[in-house]
Amino acid sequence: MANKSNGANLGFEEKLWQAADKLRSNMDASEYKHVVLGLIFLKYISDAFNEVYQELVNDPEKLADPDDIDEYKSKNVFWVPRKARWDYLQKNAKQPTIGRLVDDAMDAIERDNPNLKGVLPKNYAREALDKQRLGELIDLIGTIGLGDKESRSKDILGRVYEYFLGKFAAAEGKKGGQFYTPRCVVKLLVEILEPFKGRIYDPCCGSSGMFVQSEKFIQEHGGKIGDISIYGQESNQTTWRLAIMNLAIRGIDANIQWGDSFTKDLHKDLKTDFILANPPFNDSDWKGDMLREDVRWKYGVPPTSNANFAWVQHFIYHLSSNGKAGFVLGNGSLVSDDIAEAGIRKNIIEKDLVECIIALPDQLFYATDIPACLWFLNRSKAEFTKNKILFIDARRKFVNVDRKHKELTESHISEISGIYHNYTKNEKAYRDIRGFCKIVDLDKIREHNCFIAPGRFIDIIEPEKEFDEIFKTKIINKLSHISIESNLDKFINDFIFYFGCYKFEKLFLAHNIKNINWDNPVVPHGWEVKKIGDLLVEITEKNKNDNEYPVFSVTKNKKFVLSDEHFNKQVYSTDLKNYKIVRRYNFAFNPARINIGSIGFLDFEDVGLVSPAYTVFKCKDNVNPYFVWYLINSYRIFELIKNFCIGTVRQVFRMQDFDYIRFAMPPSDFIDEFIQEIESMINIKKNNEINTLKKYKTLILDAKNNY
Repeated sequence: MANKSNGANLGFEEKLWQAADKLRSNMDASEYKHVVLGLIFLKYISDAFNEVYQELVNDPEKLADPDDIDEYKSKNVFWVPRKARWDYLQKNAKQPTIGRLVDDAMDAIERDNPNLKGVLPKNYAREALDKQRLGELIDLIGTIGLGDKESRSKDILGRVYEYFLGKFAAAEGKKGGQFYTPRCVVKLLVEILEPFKGRIYDPCCGSSGMFVQSEKFIQEHGGKIGDISIYGQESNQTTWRLAIMNLAIRGIDANIQWGDSFTKDLHKDLKTDFILANPPFNDSDWKGDMLREDVRWKYGVPPTSNANFAWVQHFIYHLSSNGKAGFVLGNGSLVSDDIAEAGIRKNIIEKDLVECIIALPDQLFYATDIPACLWFLNRSKAEFTKNKILFIDARRKFVNVDRKHKELTESHISEISGIYHNYTKNEKAYRDIRGFCKIVDLDKIREHNCFIAPGRFIDIIEPEKEFDEIFKTKIINKLSHISIESNLDKFINDFIFYFGCYKFEKLFLAHNIKNINWDNPVVPHGWEVKKIGDLLVEITEKNKNDNEYPVFSVTKNKKFVLSDEHFNKQVYSTDLKNYKIVRRYNFAFNPARINIGSIGFLDFEDVGLVSPAYTVFKCKDNVNPYFVWYLINSYRIFELIKNFCIGTVRQVFRMQDFDYIRFAMPPSDFIDEFIQEIESMINIKKNNEINTLKKYKTLILDAKNNY
């Protein structure tokens, strides 16, 4: 028998994963997942069985029969038939029939343990599965103890299983996220809800990560597992099997059903104390057309094109009178302007069910690139939290796992959950933290039409060192890297833009404007607090006379470009009568692309056309357009513009939302001095004074080195 290790050394999960993944060869991760996890489960129950079996065999009084199934049931251990035990399979691991032997073992275990019927994978004998590699995988898993008392005390199996679930989710990419919610997100949900006692429900439970973490939370805080009852449902049968195995290996008793929670709610009469869930984001294939009269839609009928608010109302329907829910949704749920969704969200807010909204970092999830948030609902809010919502902006609370993925650390989870508990349990202990968390009353939320993205209410605040670092890397570095020799025209245009950004940010940094508290703004003498909307007027002039003006697009690099030159094919209509006219010193943006930088300023042509979908605006009289251009592109303002985008899948920015964005307006002499700098650069461009440009670049390089 291979030497076993209790595997408690740091990183053993990674070493085991690397070895197992090497044996995967060319097999798709979605298939290999079930091969590996099924064997890990089999090894665990065999280890646990063997430990009890040896105790019974070695009992000096011989009071019990080691072949009596009831002896194992009494100890909450699965009965494992002789030819399903790990030592038998490992002895035959090199045989060409090993696939059939494993399938037979799974069948035998299901036969003698009815609660596992239909759960275990049984396709190891298939021709596509390399039997030599299967044997090597059995030998590999055989090197680690999983189900004996020592291993259980260190949760070796739990660590391996959870680690492998996460690695398979990463390997499968977006498909993998359908069964797995990142551990850090689950832990944050659990730490906030604190499900010590009562009924816990997840109607889209995946591989049961919410339940496993709830159990860990109870154990870590000295509670009793018997104080909770677990209910779940999962529509994907394969994932449902993973859920059953994930709970079984931990000895967690649960009522997990297989079926669609919308069309076949198998916990229809359940009223639960806690709901933890991560439903599919923006699911359009949820059979909503079959459920238009459903009793669950108390706050409005959700659109058939998106299940987000069907899930939200399903959660509310199943909450007890004191119930609380915490769940993951895409950020679009906070700012959807769909009539049905916006109406449902408004009704839920008006009923004062929403307790807290948390904006999460991007790239936490394997299943989607869509930015996500956490909703927390409470049917019995504390008196001092009524008619209010706590907003937490945790988008900058992360560490990078790799190039594509981030995670929350234990410190982040503690910090975020601590803010929530201070707010809900101790009115005197809570305080708003600029740039991170804020309590907002419902009247203020109504002013925003019940759009509830945290970034609408929590201003952009950067620690000084971090802000300065952004300033250096995003502006000064860009200036220093532009080549004069290789592309003169690009150099001149880019240089003027970034030079303006450089001067503009320095103007505000010099007067410490970034430290303003916008709830109670105090600005330097001569400065004024204004809304960006105060400076602008929307233009809707159309090309009714069908003039042959050039057609422009706005790129993500904030530039107007001729559509014919920029794209390989014609991307605009041949009928240009509905196209909008844009004139010199006008601005234009594609509402659906402004969040990636697509806003342009026309200063090189007298007149042109843009798509009817674009928003066009100009400055009011006596407002300098260059000042507005650099204001909009300043770090804080542009981040706020992104925060005010609305919509679900395609988020857009509306012209009227400029009225929500405030800034400090410098005195006119400051603005005049800034504009003179910009105009001097424009004159240099007109006169093609290359040596002067090189001199400016030298100054920027000096600033980079000395800043």
